[in-house]
Amino acid sequence: MRAKIKYTSEPIEAKVILDFLPPPEELAFREEGVKVTIALSKKSVEFFKSEASKHHTQYQRMIRKLIDSYVDSYAEHRTHRSTRTAGKRAAG
Repeated sequence: MRAKIKYTSEPIEAKVILDFLPPPEELAFREEGVKVTIALSKKSVEFFKSEASKHHTQYQRMIRKLIDSYVDSYAEHRTHRSTRTAGKRAAG
């Protein structure tokens, strides 16, 4: 037999969580792709192929996502660096 649930009138602690999910239009959007030819090391390709098979995806997609993440991470730094580099060139 199940234990009976006893309800109390204690205050409930609730937190509001901001919506962190992207809107549907961002999920459906596909960035324009540019085809390139690149020579990668054999060990890199084997690594991505192995990981892709574990996660049931394409290894090219994983490499593309890795590069996109790198660009997103360093895009803001690039503007700061390019300003400093331009100043050094002008002075030199």
